[in-house]
Amino acid sequence: MKAAHSDIVEFLKHLGLILGLMLVLRVCVIEPFKIPSASMVPTLQIGDYILVLKFRYGLRLPFVADSPAMWSEPVRGDVVVFTRPDDPNTPSEDDSEINIIKRVIGLAGDTIKVEGPQVYVNGVALDEPYARWAEGGGLEGNFGPAQIPPGHILLLGDNRDHSKDSRFWTNPFLDVKRVKGKAVLVFWSWDSLSRIATLIR
Repeated sequence: MKAAHSDIVEFLKHLGLILGLMLVLRVCVIEPFKIPSASMVPTLQIGDYILVLKFRYGLRLPFVADSPAMWSEPVRGDVVVFTRPDDPNTPSEDDSEINIIKRVIGLAGDTIKVEGPQVYVNGVALDEPYARWAEGGGLEGNFGPAQIPPGHILLLGDNRDHSKDSRFWTNPFLDVKRVKGKAVLVFWSWDSLSRIATLIR
């Protein structure tokens, strides 16, 4: 009887350790996310499941919006998951009020202008093979020119005519501390099995 009790206690200890490690990995290292909207088509499809590296830019803690420690910042072209302050003028276009995914286009100090289907960074047209302008770039999507303040970034969805991104926010510039991580891999897709295990670029 004693041996059986000892085995149960030992099993529960190991189970607790495994669950604790899994929780730490999910909170601080890597986390799965589901794509809820078409704002990142064609790069990401509705229903894609992706992996996000949460330690890529800094330390992430549960229930804390801002990273308490940053060791790097996103670079132009990174696809990132983030949260932003509530904005009554631009309610979330997806099923989540917490996590949003977009592409980093502008960095601190950049002057960004969006005119029709063209983005300009510091007066130079940006080459964007990932971008889709399904309707040719409407007037409502025009933006700037505006300079990004220190410690902030500007983000756009790849599906430009169907993305409520920085262009539409009351404050178009996101504090980099609110970036939760970098999207790196599609690990499952209902759109096409060939998309499974593809890197996000």
